[in-house]
Amino acid sequence: MLKSVVRRIVSTDLAPKPVAPYNQAVVIDNTVYLSGVIGLDPSTNKLVDGDTVAQAKQAFINLKHILEAANSSYGNVVKTTVLFADINDFATVNDLYKQYFKEPYPARTAYQVAKLPLCRLYGL
Repeated sequence: MLKSVVRRIVSTDLAPKPVAPYNQAVVIDNTVYLSGVIGLDPSTNKLVDGDTVAQAKQAFINLKHILEAANSSYGNVVKTTVLFADINDFATVNDLYKQYFKEPYPARTAYQVAKLPLCRLYGL
């Protein structure tokens, strides 16, 4: 028989509210599982004005708030996935990424996406 899992749901008003049936993060034991984070303004739940850098910066700010609500930090992250509307933004976002994640960097996957729900909604 499987042991029951104790999940702690993480939610903070400092990050955007989920736009579908999911949580900002879930903690099981000492592991934090975060949902995807994009550059939404938490006060409006709308994409911030500006270019890729402005949107990525807001995403990193949102991520920081969710990590803190889970009693964690960037220094504890072991794996990230970065999704791009345009892979040509890789170098620009990579420079910003290094402002938030420090060595030793987490493992990372990065690729272009085009048909995710919010990409279509915001015309990305």
